[in-house]
Amino acid sequence: MVISCWSAKGGSGTTVVAAAIASVLAGAPGAAPPLLVDAAGELPLVLGIPEPEGHGVTDWLQAPAEAPADALARLEVPAGAVALLPRGQGPLAGAERASVLSALLAASARSVVIDCGLLAGPGLAPDELEVRRRLAAASEHSLLVSRPCYLSLRRAVAAPVHPTGVVLVTEPGRALGPGDVASVLGVPVVATVPWDQSVARAVDAGLLGCRLPRVLARAVAGAA
Repeated sequence: MVISCWSAKGGSGTTVVAAAIASVLAGAPGAAPPLLVDAAGELPLVLGIPEPEGHGVTDWLQAPAEAPADALARLEVPAGAVALLPRGQGPLAGAERASVLSALLAASARSVVIDCGLLAGPGLAPDELEVRRRLAAASEHSLLVSRPCYLSLRRAVAAPVHPTGVVLVTEPGRALGPGDVASVLGVPVVATVPWDQSVARAVDAGLLGCRLPRVLARAVAGAA
């Protein structure tokens, strides 16, 4: 099973949601440690681990087609209860190889969660956006992480990938609810994550990877 998390607007909480889903999957009885794939570059910070210095997704995408079959597995680093496939140091490019990467991840015997980050917007190279889009589009479960605001929904409707479900990050004072979001996007809201100080504190303290707040674990259980 491959789950991708992505957003149409920055600051939606995509990386936190992806890390939380992977942590919940890691806690399932008898489950193999899931693989968390970093296509956006922020997972080490959120998980509270040092930035990996070795190769990562960017390097694999640029590798020749005859690279060893286990080359992808060699790039993984431990990150608490999950394995992390880091982003790497170079630019995220190589859309053709992104399709191969998607196929390899789909064939894995363990659960895979991909943090695709933002799929549209200024400041990102077209090649990088295309890689992220292909990874999100090829996933079995392609989850849009969004806040219930007009601008987020407007951008989500125009996004280059149609989600299979929505993880809604709620905020106090918003007029839009899960029903409104599901109606606008035409897909179900599979999880509702309430704004909570415990989540912000866990991220700021670098504890999200080892001590997932209960409120967040309960919230994303439906998406895991």
